[in-house]
Amino acid sequence: MNLAESATLYGIIDLGYSTAAQAPEFARQMIEGGVDLVQLRAKALALEPFAELASKLAPIFREAGIPFILNDHPELVSNIGASGAHVGQDDISVSEARRLAGPEAIIGKSTHSLSQAIVGAAEADYIGFGPLFATPTKPDYPPIGLEDIRMAHTQISIPIFCIGGVKLENLPVILASGARRVVIVSGLLQAPDLVTYALAVKKLLSPL
Repeated sequence: MNLAESATLYGIIDLGYSTAAQAPEFARQMIEGGVDLVQLRAKALALEPFAELASKLAPIFREAGIPFILNDHPELVSNIGASGAHVGQDDISVSEARRLAGPEAIIGKSTHSLSQAIVGAAEADYIGFGPLFATPTKPDYPPIGLEDIRMAHTQISIPIFCIGGVKLENLPVILASGARRVVIVSGLLQAPDLVTYALAVKKLLSPL
């Protein structure tokens, strides 16, 4: 499955900021707000409850025509009806994730430097690039800043989603540094009005 070039806003339903019970409503709000693809990330959840939650969310996104990505669990993609999986630098390889998820699955890769981004781009369907800023979502990775964003886009042809401390309020400076696509986690999940917040982000991204 190809990731549409028009996809600019990537939302993550992270159980560090949400409960499993809240997840379906967050999913619906992200759809209403124009989020282009969504990942379920639940690092502390065991496999069975993760699969159960993913199975509840998959039909919501499928009906809306929005790719639904599983963090860390490519082996569940086919049975659940998800669109793909996302793997980190310390997880299994992209090729192994693709074998487990199926040849049509979208496979994303986290990258934390320009060199990692170039390597990841040779095998994945999209990459996450960051963290741009310090963030509790990725406490083990030092922020990489904004300097390499433009260079990454000159060397990589697949979608690059900048991640890590991205918020509506700092999005203009991130875009000015060359970003075209972003991942937002806590900004969306903690917004007083997720739909309004997402629509405002999409408005800033839309001219790109």
